Amino acid sequence: MKQIVLEAQTRTLQRKSVLKALRRSGQVPAIVYGGSDPPCPVVVDGAQFLQAMRTGLGENVLLSLKIGGETTTAIVKAIQRDPITRKALHVDFQRVSLKEKLEVAVPLKVIGEAPGVKLTGGVLEYILRDLSVRCLPMEIPEFIPVDVSQLEIGHGVLVRDLPIPQEIEVLTAPDQLVVNIVAPTVLEETPVEAAPAAAEPEVIARGKKPEEGEEAPPGAAPGTPPKVEAAKGAPTASRPAPEAKKESR
Repeated sequence: MKQIVLEAQTRTLQRKSVLKALRRSGQVPAIVYGGSDPPCPVVVDGAQFLQAMRTGLGENVLLSLKIGGETTTAIVKAIQRDPITRKALHVDFQRVSLKEKLEVAVPLKVIGEAPGVKLTGGVLEYILRDLSVRCLPMEIPEFIPVDVSQLEIGHGVLVRDLPIPQEIEVLTAPDQLVVNIVAPTVLEETPVEAAPAAAEPEVIARGKKPEEGEEAPPGAAPGTPPKVEAAKGAPTASRPAPEAKKESR
């Protein structure tokens, strides 16, 4: 593994206002610790640090920190980021020895296309995203492949199934599930109940006498009963014929 050179300058422990000014100028406050030497507060260039993190190893990249006239081998142990911009606010560097093993988290990378997903509509479920291992700094792998090209629905890959190099010691339990193919979820539709029919408004029959307290039809005089029309086809009452006038003799 090739080491990435990163320049750093020592600094004193400073107040928050000074640290904010450093970040505005493109610098990232950091600290270097580990080994027999005491912790050393430093500052690194933000653009150079970002470029170093863009290698295939990501945060597992092996760094050659140049601090003044000395060079220290280190790895990134922790990064404090802005929750919105994701820019680095503070970095912890850990000194390492090329002859001593260390524990790191190596990312897992899915290889191939599962038949259970492609042919039968299953879903690839991720259980683990990285693997905890112990190895020498120069033997840290970029990633560990996870082959899913033979997986059907209900099948998965365990940690013990992964192709691990002999020089790497896996710390994660061998029976831990890494990925799994699950059946697609079918959502059942809930039947919608029909809305109750609206009650028909009560209709007052034409010609009906208003009840007490009921409003009279418009234009009717108070106390006047409504006009009642004769039903069609009903016999009408005839007036009595006038009596014949008697002639005088």
